[in-house]
Amino acid sequence: MIKVPKYYDRLIDKSFDLALKTAGCVVVEGAKWCGKSTTSKRFAKTIIELQRPNTYKIYKLYSDSGDEALLNGEKPLMFDEWQKIPDLWDYIRAEVDVLGGKGHFILTGSAKPLENEGRHTGIGRMKKLVMRPMSLFESKESIGSVSLGDLFMDNMQISGKEEKSLNDIAFLVCRGGWPEAVTILDSVIALKIAKDYVSSLIETDIVEVDGIRRNASRARAILKAYARNISTPAKLQTLQKDMQTNNETIDVRTIESYINALKKLFILEDIEAWSPRLRSKAILRTADTRQFTCPSIAASVLDANPTDLINDLNTFGLLFESMCIRDLRIYAESLDGKVYNYRDSRGLEADAIIHLDNGKWGAIEIKLGGEEAIDKAAKSLMALKESVDLDVMKQPIFLMVISATGYAYKRTDGVLVVPIGCLKN
Repeated sequence: MIKVPKYYDRLIDKSFDLALKTAGCVVVEGAKWCGKSTTSKRFAKTIIELQRPNTYKIYKLYSDSGDEALLNGEKPLMFDEWQKIPDLWDYIRAEVDVLGGKGHFILTGSAKPLENEGRHTGIGRMKKLVMRPMSLFESKESIGSVSLGDLFMDNMQISGKEEKSLNDIAFLVCRGGWPEAVTILDSVIALKIAKDYVSSLIETDIVEVDGIRRNASRARAILKAYARNISTPAKLQTLQKDMQTNNETIDVRTIESYINALKKLFILEDIEAWSPRLRSKAILRTADTRQFTCPSIAASVLDANPTDLINDLNTFGLLFESMCIRDLRIYAESLDGKVYNYRDSRGLEADAIIHLDNGKWGAIEIKLGGEEAIDKAAKSLMALKESVDLDVMKQPIFLMVISATGYAYKRTDGVLVVPIGCLKN
């Protein structure tokens, strides 16, 4: 008997169900192995897996010849890895117009298709959802005692204790949120999955994403430079110097080309800068912050295991921040929000600003722990609050310091301290 892996509920499930009720086609994008196909199949009645060579050949022929069999099947009809036949987009858009109603098609893709200036945007017909590797709440490694949704509803009563040690947190950073790794009890095998993912990415995927032949060792060098500058607003020239230090000489335009390819694979996902109205004459820093979609990719290209992180708390802190940003993005998007970063010319910053569509916002600093670090982060958040023109931007709903371990509590100055293992959407 074949053992079917246990399905862990994903926060995107509710968004998926709603999208099928409001759009003719749901498009699910995200990195390979993050669970797009598994989740999408739960909503589909007909499944076409274009990663299978024989299936691809048949449906490519249907597409090239305009055969009506291309879109036959009980609806919702799902095309897995649809970007392999980019013309599907226009065929489905037109079919949605003919059929009327909602919930006819599902497209999943682990890479953006080649650009086509003539391709219709799909507005009004296609609903895009972004899926990422699992958050700690989804992998059942956060107790979820503190809800961002509740905080945005002005419920500031928080509690909870993170029982995991720093060693446990280091393991979670290196393992990442890949569903296959999450469900494996053997920690050695779980850690190996992220490394296998990077190897596949470098040796195969980056070559296929846009038809440009790319060098595997060069791709690895760029990923390493990115990883060494994770959670910072490093410029391309900084990445270039980093590679030169390690005996790699690559032109800035080439670096940019590789980075764009990696973003098409949903591997790199920088954080946009937040642009509030300020009371002071401080200049906002608008550079994006360098980030991976999962910290395990950065740990893998740096050849860092949990013990390495414990012995290098600076790198550990940056990768811990990356893991928290991954989770915050998943939680924020389930609340119709988005995560930004904030930096200004006076040195004030916030690792994350969660801004909801209704205008509500909260500011977050991320620290591994330590009373002194948490106190400094809280004071920085209070200073940021004072610098924002609250008559225009509204009061922040909360100011929060996310830590790695310890208790969830509210400080006397009103700043919340919440371990990442207590947080949920």
